[in-house]
Amino acid sequence: MAIELSITAEVQGALAAGRPVVALESTIIAHGMPYPQNVQTARAVEDIVRAGGAVPATIAIIGGVLKVGLTAEELDRFGRDGRSIAKVSVRDLPFIVAQKLDGATTVASTMRIAAMAGIHVFATGGIGGVHRGAERTFDISADMTEFAASDVAVVTAGAKAILDLALTLETLETLGVPVIGLGTKEFPAFYSRKSGHVVPMTCNTPSEVAGVMRAKWAMGLKGGLVVANPIPAEAEIPAEEIAPVIDAAVKKATAQGIMGKETTPFLLAEIAGVTAGRSLAANIALAKHNAKIAAAIAVAFAEQG
Repeated sequence: MAIELSITAEVQGALAAGRPVVALESTIIAHGMPYPQNVQTARAVEDIVRAGGAVPATIAIIGGVLKVGLTAEELDRFGRDGRSIAKVSVRDLPFIVAQKLDGATTVASTMRIAAMAGIHVFATGGIGGVHRGAERTFDISADMTEFAASDVAVVTAGAKAILDLALTLETLETLGVPVIGLGTKEFPAFYSRKSGHVVPMTCNTPSEVAGVMRAKWAMGLKGGLVVANPIPAEAEIPAEEIAPVIDAAVKKATAQGIMGKETTPFLLAEIAGVTAGRSLAANIALAKHNAKIAAAIAVAFAEQG
């Protein structure tokens, strides 16, 4: 059974010509933000990638077809239908494809499909990682193992602040995944620029990041890279302010028995409610900033090729 990608003409032309392309996920549209902010943000992010000299490729599954690049109508439908669309990680891909269903791709599945298409740069909001209490629940995002499998550099505002950041960084180290702080020596914590955790390596320019990507893959070292790009200072919620809000949301999720792939959407919605939408504004700001940096890295990577 051959699985084919449905790649838009714009993305296909860019890939064939060796021009820069940036992958974008669809879970952030369907599950990460409310409508209509999700669609507005998705369109803005695509515009930012184009303005940076790269071609955006929003990835999703429609009717069991792996889509690399969405039309305006498809993007709008994912925003409107939101949580009714399945949240699809790598584990779920075969079922969604075989059953010809729709699916919003997570970081892990977006990485996998991007790699299949030959796209090496991906902009997201925050990556998944090791959840708090994982020593009891074993709740570890598939994003972690996918970083060891797919040759994609992921530009992110760090791991989501709801996670155990120390264990997330330890897991990435064990898997041999470079974690690069872009202009920072401290791992960002999604809403906050600082987490108290040091990054193992720092690059100061997108061109330097592109050089690390090429060196890694030239040595036959399989897998991706984490490019930790702090949220803009004017948009951040300082760690000391957001930490008690996150702690309360985590306790509420535990009390309600919420686990697995439902955890992150629940916690993000809880935090947005408590912060009167301030966390949503931060999420939008960091997504746009990551798209800008990802475009610059994709352009540098193409030029170095």
